[in-house]
Amino acid sequence: MTEKILFVDDEQNVLDGYKRALKGFQIETATSGEQALSMIEASGPYAVVVADMRMPGMDGVQLLARTCEVAPHSIRIMLTGCADQQTAIEAVNEGRIFRFITKPCAPETLSRILLAALEQYRLVMAEKELLEKTLMGSLQVLTDILSFVNPTAFGRASRVQRLVHQLVEIIGAENAWQIEIAAMLSQVGCITVPEETLLKVYKGATLTVDELRILQAHPQVGHDLIARIPRLEPVAEIIAYQEKLFNGAGTPKDERFGHEIPFGARILKVALDFDKLLEAKLSPAEAYKEMRRRGDWYDPVVVEALGEAIAQSERRFTTKYVFLYELRPGMIIAQDIIATNGLLLIAQGQEVTPSLRMRLENFALRGGLEEPIKVLVPKEDGELQASDLSNVFDSGETRIGKRP
Repeated sequence: MTEKILFVDDEQNVLDGYKRALKGFQIETATSGEQALSMIEASGPYAVVVADMRMPGMDGVQLLARTCEVAPHSIRIMLTGCADQQTAIEAVNEGRIFRFITKPCAPETLSRILLAALEQYRLVMAEKELLEKTLMGSLQVLTDILSFVNPTAFGRASRVQRLVHQLVEIIGAENAWQIEIAAMLSQVGCITVPEETLLKVYKGATLTVDELRILQAHPQVGHDLIARIPRLEPVAEIIAYQEKLFNGAGTPKDERFGHEIPFGARILKVALDFDKLLEAKLSPAEAYKEMRRRGDWYDPVVVEALGEAIAQSERRFTTKYVFLYELRPGMIIAQDIIATNGLLLIAQGQEVTPSLRMRLENFALRGGLEEPIKVLVPKEDGELQASDLSNVFDSGETRIGKRP
C-alpha cells in the first residue's frame, strides 16, 4: 500500500507494537501531537491519522481537530482506553473522526478499520479529483465560449486567473481549486455590463452614475449565477466579495473586514487591482509600488506573494511576434487582437487554445486579421532572453506583416 498512516501515542513501545502487528501497512509514528503536526506539514499527506486520546500536552481530540484544519482530507481515528460518553462526543464534534476505537484492540479488528479508512480516503480523493479536474475543465469550456461573446471581460478573467494560480501556489492556500475557479468566473456577472462600460473601466476612464451602479452590481450577479451550481457555494462567496477591501470598504456593504473576508476573495482582489493598474499602462513595478502605498486596502500576505509572482513572471516568459500558423497552445496573447473592421477579437492575456486559434483562423480566411501577433512564450520554449515584464503588456505599435 502506498498511502501512509500516522499513529500518534506518547508511549513508544505502543507505537512499536502497532508497527509489528500491522506489517501490511505503511506506518509512521509520532510521540506527541506537536510532532505529529510537524510531520503532517513536512511529510504529508497522510491518508489516515490515528491518535491516542490521553497524551500530555496536546491530547487526541485537540490533535485531530487541528488535523482537520491543516489536512482536511486525512481520515481521522481515535484510540482510547477510557470510552466515556463525553470523550466520544468531543472527538466526533471537534475532530470529525471516522472511527472511535477502545483499547485494547485486536490487530485483526484494527486492520479491518484501517482498510475501511483507506477506502474512505480513496473515495474522498477520487471525488476531489473529479470535482477539481472535471469541473475545472467544464468551466474552462464555458469561459472560452463567453470570451467570444464578451472578450473584454473574459480576457481580463483569463489574465487574473493566471495570476491567482501563481498566488495560491506561492501562499500554499487551502482549497486552491475553489479560488482558481472563482478567478475564472470572476467576470461572469459582467454579462449585464455593456462592453463600452467595461472598456472605460479597464482604461481608467470616468464612469457615469448609471454605469457605476451597473458595474458595482456585477459581483452579486456573478454570485447569484454561480450559487445555483451544486458544491460551488464557496466559489460564489469569493465572487461576491471580490471587490471588498481588507479594511472593510467596498462591496458588499456589510461589517466584514480583514480576515473575516474569504481568503480567496482577498487574493482575487489583489489580482484584479493589479491587472487594472497594468491596463492603465503602469509597469508591474509601478503597479506593485502603488498597491503597497494603498496600505490597508489589501491583505499583506497576498501583497507579499504578488511581489514574488512578479519576479517569477520576469523569469518565465519571453515576448515574440508570430504568424497565425505559428500559434501554439500555452502561448499567451500579449496585445489585443483587433479585426480590420475594428472589432475586438481576443483581449490580451488570454492563453492560446484550439478554439481561440480556430476563431482567429476563421477571421483570417476573410482577410480580417492583422499579423504578426504579439505573444508571450514560456521561456523554455522561446528563442529569446526573458524580457522585462514592463514590456509584456503594452499597447506598442502594431507590426503588420505577411506570412512567409
